[in-house]
Amino acid sequence: MYTIGIVVGAFNPELTDKMRDAALAQAKEKNVGVKQVIEVPGSYDMPLATKKLLQQKDVDGVVLLGAIIQGETKHDEVIGNALAVVSSQLSVEFEKPVILTVSGPGQTRAMAESRAEKYGKRGVEAVVEMLDALK
Repeated sequence: MYTIGIVVGAFNPELTDKMRDAALAQAKEKNVGVKQVIEVPGSYDMPLATKKLLQQKDVDGVVLLGAIIQGETKHDEVIGNALAVVSSQLSVEFEKPVILTVSGPGQTRAMAESRAEKYGKRGVEAVVEMLDALK
């Protein structure tokens, strides 16, 4: 059995709560242990919590859950691009999968709502697929 950590960006709680709940349900269905769920203010704030989870020997991988909604500026792109770079760097550094199931950037609220549950489930599925591939 694998043990994972989950980091949730809480900036859009009506979306990320659904993502978290779907991920926890999927973990239970897949017989994946969840060591800890860390809630951070937003998606940009995920790297430090991710690193803390990856440092734990009994955490096999980390799933990142968040929703980045497009606004009037390109701020959503800045957040999404920064998070993608850092999460892949952490994955390589710790040799553990970091699954970026943060919807956006460039999405409307309606798009994010339609993806929330699916992204939560998919994050857990992807971490299991990666861990199986790395055996």
